[in-house]
Amino acid sequence: MRYVSIDRPGEAVIKECPIPNPRKGEALLKMLFGGLCGSDLNTYRGTMAYSSYPRVPGHEFSAEIVEIGENSMGLRPGMIVTGNPYFNCGHCYPCRKGLVNCCETNQTMGVQRDGAFAEYFTMPVERLYNGKGIPPEQLALIEPFCVGYHGIKRAGIHKDDKVLILGAGTIGVFAAMSARLMGGQVYICDIAPEKLQYAESHFNITGTVSNDYPVHFMDQVKAITHADGFDVVIEAVGLASTFQNCIDACAYGGKMVQIGIGKQNADFSFTSIQKKELNIAGSRNSVKEDFLHLIDFVSEGRISIKKVITHTYDFLQAGKAFSNFDTDTGSILKVMLKF
Repeated sequence: MRYVSIDRPGEAVIKECPIPNPRKGEALLKMLFGGLCGSDLNTYRGTMAYSSYPRVPGHEFSAEIVEIGENSMGLRPGMIVTGNPYFNCGHCYPCRKGLVNCCETNQTMGVQRDGAFAEYFTMPVERLYNGKGIPPEQLALIEPFCVGYHGIKRAGIHKDDKVLILGAGTIGVFAAMSARLMGGQVYICDIAPEKLQYAESHFNITGTVSNDYPVHFMDQVKAITHADGFDVVIEAVGLASTFQNCIDACAYGGKMVQIGIGKQNADFSFTSIQKKELNIAGSRNSVKEDFLHLIDFVSEGRISIKKVITHTYDFLQAGKAFSNFDTDTGSILKVMLKF
């Protein structure tokens, strides 16, 4: 079989290896579609904090079951599935408390361990979820949708809360869609005008905020909120500057959730947290119930996600897909590889 390998920063190539044999409790899957995540891009760029080389990328996927044993979930050969790619140890303190998404030694497919960008791969059966008829290209979007949705759940949004999402990439867009599901008035912010226009046109966003420079950013925040600040602010970029934007834009007594991942240190006046009595939460990965809820939402037609995909490549063009994504992030939202 063929698979995608990032051998070193800037080099994504196609290689060959034998089709894997599933172990007890695993299923053999035939890959259908895989989405390029920001973490995959950062591995390609050499800026991912958790990755090493060579690495098979990919944790956003849809796949057909080829081989599977008896199981309690009704999964059988021929079914189209997606899965939970966050492998937890089961023994550390958060795992023992049931917080498996923030396992101390978490290994996410495509990051700390090899991922799904191969013609065939194996997964533990317990991590697989029935796609319930969702088109395979869209089913591969469920995992990033879960990341945004999990972060929004952490915020505890109330109806008509004014919500600002920092970052109009895939996770930011899915966070915005999730906040709308929960009744928020949602604004999305980015440095790229093309992304803001696309988000406003396709995802039922209340409005947009340009992050071109700090003074203009705060002028827009004050105008939208009548100088009150946003009730909820979501950081979905992973930069020190956007973390500061969130602190500045959040209302007194407001809530902030950090989803973005980055290597930078933030240097800010931490007393503003005390002064505003801010409620700040981190959000990492997602959990099984997020997958099950969102598969139901999409399969039942309660929300449409197909417009998130802006570019599709054959997986044999993975090198071109990564290169284009790297150099044109201003207009690309979600890149999908077809296997």
